[in-house]
Amino acid sequence: MRLLTSLGNLALIAAVVSTASCSHKKENTYHQTDETVSVALPVTDSIVVGKTVPGYISADRAIQIVGRVNGTLTSKNYTSGDFVKKGQLLFTIESSQYADRVSQAQAQLETAIANNKYATNRYNALKKALESDAVSQIEVVQAESTMNQSLASIESAKAALRMAQTMLGYCRVVSPADGHISNSTLNVGDYVSGENQPVTLTTLYDDKVVYAIISVDEGQYIKMKDDAVSPVPSVDYTHIPLSFTDSLPHSYTGSLSYVAPSVDKSTGTVKLNVKIDNSFGELKDGMYVVVNLPDYSDPKAILVKDASIATDQRGKYLYTLNDSNRVVYTAIEPGEIVNDSMRIVKSGLKPGQRYVTKALLKVRDGMTVVPDTVK
Repeated sequence: MRLLTSLGNLALIAAVVSTASCSHKKENTYHQTDETVSVALPVTDSIVVGKTVPGYISADRAIQIVGRVNGTLTSKNYTSGDFVKKGQLLFTIESSQYADRVSQAQAQLETAIANNKYATNRYNALKKALESDAVSQIEVVQAESTMNQSLASIESAKAALRMAQTMLGYCRVVSPADGHISNSTLNVGDYVSGENQPVTLTTLYDDKVVYAIISVDEGQYIKMKDDAVSPVPSVDYTHIPLSFTDSLPHSYTGSLSYVAPSVDKSTGTVKLNVKIDNSFGELKDGMYVVVNLPDYSDPKAILVKDASIATDQRGKYLYTLNDSNRVVYTAIEPGEIVNDSMRIVKSGLKPGQRYVTKALLKVRDGMTVVPDTVK
C-alpha cells in the first residue's frame, strides 16, 4: 500500500513538471499571425562612397590694386563689392605734376632732335670741306662725335618721355581683370605716397573660377594616386560634390586640379585644390566648404533604410523574414549612409532577403507576421 502511494506521488510530480515545461515552451514561442509589419527588399545599386573633408574657398587671383604716384586721391569710381570689368576706371589721383613732367620730356626730346639735325648738317658740311683740305681731319672727327652724341640724346629723351607718360598714366587706376572688388583703404582727399613704394588702394578678386583648398592624410593621397594611374579608375574626380554652411541657390561640383608636390611634415597631410566654376558669383574668397571627396566605389552595394537598423549588446541587426514569414534576428555589418537615408550593409544580408522597416518594437525573433511589402 505504501509502495502504491509512492508511485502515485511520483506520477503526480511528473505530470506537474511536464505541464510546467509545456507551459514554459508555449510562453517562449510566438505563433501570432495577425500582426502586420512593413517590409522591404534591399536595394542593390552602384554607389560611390565619399569622405567629407573641410576646406575653404580661394579666388583664382587676389590682386592688390596699388597707387604708384604721389598725389591726392581725387575720385573713387566704383561701389565696394561691385563686379568690375577689366579696364574699368577705379581711382584717379592728382595728375598736374605728372602732366608737367610729360611736357618737359616732350620739350627735351624736341631739343635733342633739333641738336641732332644741326650736328648732322655740320658733320656733312665738314666732311665735304675735308675733300678740298678746307678743314682738318680732327674737325671732322669731332663733328661726327657730336652728331653721335646728339643721337644718344634723342634716345634718352624718348625714354624720359615714356617714363613721364607712364607715371601720368598711373594717375588713372584701372582694373587689371574682371572680378569683385573690396572697399578702398583710402578715401577721396587722402594723400597717396606711392612713387617710392606702391600703396595698396583695394583688392580685386578674380573669382570667375575659384578653388576649394583642402588637405588629406598621406594614406588617402596614396589611394587617390593609385586610383588615378589605374587603367579603369574606380571613382570620378571631375565631379566632386560640395556643400556649404548655408544652402545656396545653386549646387556645385568641382574637379581635382592640383596636388601639392610634398607632404606637410607637421601634419602629415597633402594639400589639394578642387577647381569650381563660379559663373553665378555666389562663392566668395574665404568661404567654408565641405568637399565630399570620393573614397571608393561599389557597383553592387546592398542598401537598406537606415531607420530599420537596430542596436543591442551584440551590435547592429535587422529583423528579416524567412519564407514562412517568421521574423529572424539578423546581425549585420553596416557601412556608410548614402542618399541621405540609405545605409550600406557590408555583410549579413543578401539581395532579395526581406527586412522589417517599421513596427520594430512590436516584433520579436521567431514571430510569424503578415508582411506588407513597401517600395
